[in-house]
Amino acid sequence: MTGSVRLYAPAKVNFRLDVLSRRPDGYHELRMIMQRIDLCDEIEISLHQGAGISLSCLHPYIPQDKRNIVWKAAAEILNCFGKDVGIKIQMKKNIPVGAGLGGGSSDAATTLMGLNDLLGTGLTDQQITSIGLKLGADVPFFIFKNAAVAEGIGDRLSPLEHIPKLWLLLVNPGIHVSTSWVYQNLNLTSEKVAAKLPFLYKSAADVCSILSNDLEPVTLRRYPIIQEIKNKLLAAGADGTLMSGSGSTVFAVFSTESAANEALGSLSFDKKWFTKVVPTI
Repeated sequence: MTGSVRLYAPAKVNFRLDVLSRRPDGYHELRMIMQRIDLCDEIEISLHQGAGISLSCLHPYIPQDKRNIVWKAAAEILNCFGKDVGIKIQMKKNIPVGAGLGGGSSDAATTLMGLNDLLGTGLTDQQITSIGLKLGADVPFFIFKNAAVAEGIGDRLSPLEHIPKLWLLLVNPGIHVSTSWVYQNLNLTSEKVAAKLPFLYKSAADVCSILSNDLEPVTLRRYPIIQEIKNKLLAAGADGTLMSGSGSTVFAVFSTESAANEALGSLSFDKKWFTKVVPTI
């Protein structure tokens, strides 16, 4: 069996991340507003005669064996396929690693969907989502392919049909933040009552009005540079700023591409940092 496909796995930002309570299973009950952005990893999958999975990526921090979430995704689909086939996966990482942008989860979701098509496995989106949830809490969102309110551990998704296209200026200071470390250091003293959120957003101002991330204070305490970045972005004219996920990426919201690029041009950041203007998708 042969064939190949080149795919693009988009990053995400969290416009909202509420940690409501700690669950008996050790996970946390969440409510998030998530949006995909036009910053993508590139994944090429090819089938060949033989058996087994090979994964290659030039990024120095990316494991190329069964520790990798993409390898695990391929193994899950291969198990559903039920026949021996060789799978070769080549990844190009454009999304910063450990940055709160969901790169690994998106790569896994994209691999699940791509192999389902390539192998003709015939799994429904619901079945793929069930597999994805075993791999990571953010994986179902990328299979959903829509801006969404995500609840539970990220598995209950409701579409946000009315949200404007925005331009985001991303700034990542090259700090790798462990999501598990952030949750372990989250001071959740009691169950939080979730404020009611609108499902209709007409402007950047509407989106900025709900920007909030319960994980941000935890990461800020250890890495105060994140607050400095936020202050710089606001001074440069951003409508709002927030750390995405567990960090360390900060995004600034703008209504237009020109405003976002003008802000980037006016700011001085370390040349080793990752900075990019991207639209939401």
